[in-house]
Amino acid sequence: MEKLYENSETGCCPRFDPAPWNEKEVSFEGKLFLKDKVKAFMHIPLNFGGIMVKNMEAIKNADALVEKPLMLYDSKSAFGADIFIEVTKEISGRETVKMPGKFLSKVFEGNFKDSGKWIKEMQSFVKSKGKIPEKMYFFYTTCPKCAEHYGKNYTVIFAKIE
Repeated sequence: MEKLYENSETGCCPRFDPAPWNEKEVSFEGKLFLKDKVKAFMHIPLNFGGIMVKNMEAIKNADALVEKPLMLYDSKSAFGADIFIEVTKEISGRETVKMPGKFLSKVFEGNFKDSGKWIKEMQSFVKSKGKIPEKMYFFYTTCPKCAEHYGKNYTVIFAKIE
């Protein structure tokens, strides 16, 4: 696949700045997301890479690429997940959705094996703000190759609060 982001150091994932996302209240009002499904086994994605390549090619071909992409991962069960990739417009033949409501976000850095610890920390953070987390979405900010290049593996967790 050709480079998606010509202005990034890698040509793939843009460098991620955690400051705008750490411990913030955010709304996705007006944002449109392409929705797709990922197969998993015991919450470990099995076809994530292939699904991402397929979707990113469709997004680029439709000229719907967002400059700084927001990709949300919803682990619905031990055997499957939904992914939501922000797009600039609807894409023919693809499901697009809006994600109404308000969210609290918190940035984590490290290995994905720590996600259980991050979830507990996120729940505590949300409760400290007097809110109840309705649902959580993960934003894996870079692919593994880009995380290695940048030397940081950031994940943002969004907790829906309204």
